[in-house]
Amino acid sequence: MKIFYTIYSMLFNKCSRCHQGDVFTHKNPYDLKNMFSMHKSCEHCNLVYQREPGFFYGAMYVSYALSSGWFTIWYVFQNLFLNLDTLGFVIGFCASIVVMIPLSIRWSRLIWLNFFYSYKKELAQKTESNAV
Repeated sequence: MKIFYTIYSMLFNKCSRCHQGDVFTHKNPYDLKNMFSMHKSCEHCNLVYQREPGFFYGAMYVSYALSSGWFTIWYVFQNLFLNLDTLGFVIGFCASIVVMIPLSIRWSRLIWLNFFYSYKKELAQKTESNAV
């Protein structure tokens, strides 16, 4: 069940603990000027996102895993449907990685947050009742 909470948080850019507040200041991941800008804490449950300096260095490992998964998907797709030569495969893969970088950065940070902070339904309900 935890995987669904992680996917929700990741797809909708929401706080991993309450699923109410936004993690990133801008919704568009392709706004390259503000690609890394995050809120310091959740506006609903006051969760501080960066526990310590360098907290998101661990997200680089998650990003590596996402890129490896993307390579596997690209390789299988290429072999089954495209049948490109080696140069075409490399160019296509590199182009797709460049397009996926902003999403990968956000997803890896959100997944990393979900490793340390799990969803608390009672906290989400509490913040909803305070908002009414």
